[in-house]
Amino acid sequence: MTIPRKRIEDIQHIGFISTRLSGNDGVSLEAEKWANVLEDLGYFCYYFAGELDHPPERSFLSPKAHFQYQEIREINEFVFRNTIRTTEISDKIESLKKELLHDIHDFVTRFHIDLLIVENAFAIPMNIPLGLALTEFVAVTGIPTVAHNHDFYWERKRFSVNCVWDYLNTAFPPRHPFIRQVVINSEARMQVALRRGGAAIIIPNIMDFENPLPLRDDYTADVRHSLGIGEKEFFILQPTRVVQRKGIEHSIELVRRLKERGVEAVLVISHASGDEGSGYELRLREFSGLLDVKVHFVSDIIGTKRGRTEDGRKIYSLFDVYPYADLVTYPSNYEGFGNAFLEAIYFKKPVMINNYSIYTHDIKPKGFKVIEIDDYIRDDNVDSIIGLMKNPDTRDEMVEYNYELGRRFYSYSNLRRQLKFIISDFFGEN
Repeated sequence: MTIPRKRIEDIQHIGFISTRLSGNDGVSLEAEKWANVLEDLGYFCYYFAGELDHPPERSFLSPKAHFQYQEIREINEFVFRNTIRTTEISDKIESLKKELLHDIHDFVTRFHIDLLIVENAFAIPMNIPLGLALTEFVAVTGIPTVAHNHDFYWERKRFSVNCVWDYLNTAFPPRHPFIRQVVINSEARMQVALRRGGAAIIIPNIMDFENPLPLRDDYTADVRHSLGIGEKEFFILQPTRVVQRKGIEHSIELVRRLKERGVEAVLVISHASGDEGSGYELRLREFSGLLDVKVHFVSDIIGTKRGRTEDGRKIYSLFDVYPYADLVTYPSNYEGFGNAFLEAIYFKKPVMINNYSIYTHDIKPKGFKVIEIDDYIRDDNVDSIIGLMKNPDTRDEMVEYNYELGRRFYSYSNLRRQLKFIISDFFGEN
């Protein structure tokens, strides 16, 4: 099967492929933004993954594509703990690759896909057979493909011991004339050049700054009560997963320091731990108890959309919660970019942020006004936060200034311009 190269005016159908395109993880959220922009440009978007929450008529569910599929989990548990691979593991990877290759072929055929956008499946080897299958599919069909890479395996310690270097060098990411590499920060672009000898385009994460969301409605009127926040308590939102690199202990320490200054605060953590285990969450629960502060883990009532839990409680979207926060904390040790940072700017909230490397190199030079920490909280950080609490005019000036910077550098219009360039690079001008 060879995909014929069409003229740009004949391009209609774009297929997104990933392990999971569902929920409120960063990859799924950014893929949705790309799809929104592409559909505004007149394209139709379709979705292939092991978990999906998109309309069935535009979806192709392939359970083997999920990183939680039993055989994929067994492969990962072996290959990232050993340095010598067994024949059985190699055979299992090859078998799953062939099955996934068949599914990808069916997806492209069923929906007449003209262009593929691979969301992180060429970057993080959570599903090695999927990366290999996609690489082979591009090689045998020549289908134009965008590799949208959010974070690479070499950025994660847990992938450093393995017995699959040959696979990683082949497909994570692959180097191929029909694949355009897109990364979200300048460090990743440099690493792709060093490791693969190829160029990458930087497209940072974005928000729809041209269209602010309504801040509050009747449904969200009880958000603070549902999250366990008293009327006079200071609401600090940590809008991230519970994983160690998020540095959440700094947010907990901030609550304690505010308490010592007479400010009763509550830290609300929006997401669960995801695929990285519960050990860190247990550590944070213990730490908050030692410091005698209020920390609420509320992933059970914050989801991608509104609804009800099995016991009848309201489920809010993360965007329902942001408008009620007094401060957003983002004390990560490392981030590929910073979704939560942009969201806080979008919802006009003050931000406390750690000077992680990508922020320092790519975001900070834009001139955002935030409360910065350098791997620990200082007294002047606490002073700044209390100062913003006492001076709403200063706070409002800060967040409005930040919003304007976000609109200039991280809006849908910037993404629209770059996607049009990539598509015309593949298919020529009209």
